[in-house]
Amino acid sequence: MSAPDVVTLTANPSLDRTVGLGAPLRRGAVQRVTSSVVEPGGKGVNVARVVAAAGRRVLAVLPADEGDPFLAALAAVGLPARPVPAGGPVRTNTAVTEPDGTTTKINEAGPALSADGARALTGAVVAAARPDAGGPGATWAVLSGSLPPGAPADLYAALVAPLRAAGCAVAVDTSGPALAALLGPDADPAAAPDVVKPNGEELGELTGEDGDALEADPAAAARAARALVDRGVGAVLVTLGARGAVLVTAEGAWSALPPPVTPRSTVGAGDSALAGYVLADLAGLPPAERLRAAVAAGSAAAALPGSALPGPDQVHPELVEVRPLEVAPAS
Repeated sequence: MSAPDVVTLTANPSLDRTVGLGAPLRRGAVQRVTSSVVEPGGKGVNVARVVAAAGRRVLAVLPADEGDPFLAALAAVGLPARPVPAGGPVRTNTAVTEPDGTTTKINEAGPALSADGARALTGAVVAAARPDAGGPGATWAVLSGSLPPGAPADLYAALVAPLRAAGCAVAVDTSGPALAALLGPDADPAAAPDVVKPNGEELGELTGEDGDALEADPAAAARAARALVDRGVGAVLVTLGARGAVLVTAEGAWSALPPPVTPRSTVGAGDSALAGYVLADLAGLPPAERLRAAVAAGSAAAALPGSALPGPDQVHPELVEVRPLEVAPAS
């Protein structure tokens, strides 16, 4: 079997139940559900599904015990996976979507990850990324989502160097202590990934700025992202919801506005954006076009109901407006 183009790690996967309401959510009221879907989820799984739908080889690494319904759900959508023992059932997350696209997420914690489990999980990711006897290894490793209880905060940070040694570029999408371990003031510079994908709030956590202000101002978000490039990150893709996204690299900075869409659900939009970026890089496109592809994929996901993820026929990069931004160069 050929090595995958992309390996994803979902340290805390979930069965995602998305329920749609026919009217705005009202606390304390009884409301009728108009739709209900259960699919395998978790940020890395979402990235892997978008990559697979685009025709690229992908392998999803995650903790799940033999016989867990989550693995049956993965098989049902045809996603190749390499599970490692989890020691407990995969969690179930619930998303409630309103007619205007507003989404309320209720996430379970997930089973605790033991020290042995963490070693098995990270070992499986590096093994999946390494070149096989007949050819090259994976081009990208994508580490996405929250960490389960018990996991070390540096689980992702500790993977960057060995994955690079295996020949992979590394993209990370996480938050809280896991993000601080990668890029906080005390982080090891060797842990800086090739791509990091914060939203405005997460970028504010790292730079000490107001996350809401960054969400509202792409130029301010780009200036804050420049600080992460100065710390060694190859590219910072900041997703800004309806305002699109910005991309900052050592080469320059760009902003992108999404095409007009009617939002139906935000579930998986950021994951789709990261998948779009990786797919564009695999196609050899330059930074501005990688940003265009990311915003197109994220917008396509937001226009879909529930936890549906876009296929290539639903992604329209030609409708995304990309502009260069003037930002102080990396020091």
